[in-house]
Amino acid sequence: MKYCQISLLLLFACLLSGCANNPYGDTYTLSDTQRIQSVSYGTIIKTDPVTIEGEGNTVGTIAGAAVGGILGSKVGDGSGAQIATIAGGILGGVTGSQAAKSITTRNGVNLTIKLDNGNTIAVVQEVNPNMLFRIGQRVQLNRQGNTARVIPLN
Repeated sequence: MKYCQISLLLLFACLLSGCANNPYGDTYTLSDTQRIQSVSYGTIIKTDPVTIEGEGNTVGTIAGAAVGGILGSKVGDGSGAQIATIAGGILGGVTGSQAAKSITTRNGVNLTIKLDNGNTIAVVQEVNPNMLFRIGQRVQLNRQGNTARVIPLN
């Protein structure tokens, strides 16, 4: 049983670390490839730092509940152990969800762009240290459906 508990804890840690990905404007998923994107050009007229709030996920919640339930089952005997198991599962689920949320919270930038066609738009994307933006900078905007990526030109 001790090996089972250790295995679940390791699984929980691995699943949470797997939540971290690279959502910069220069990263594409496999489903994004070979899709037509419309391209626009413009100039940045405003930049604002933002926090991109993470989301709790099902894997974190389930893993946390499992670990909490196992740890809670070690408390007391009889109905006390059952109550502790339930409470441990609930607290573990909440903790797992919050851990997943904090791991996926990122620093972002809200870019206000005056497009060459005269329209003004805003796009939020994660801060990428290799892709810095400044007011007056020319950018390329790649749109696909309701998503857009801003790429600096100079």
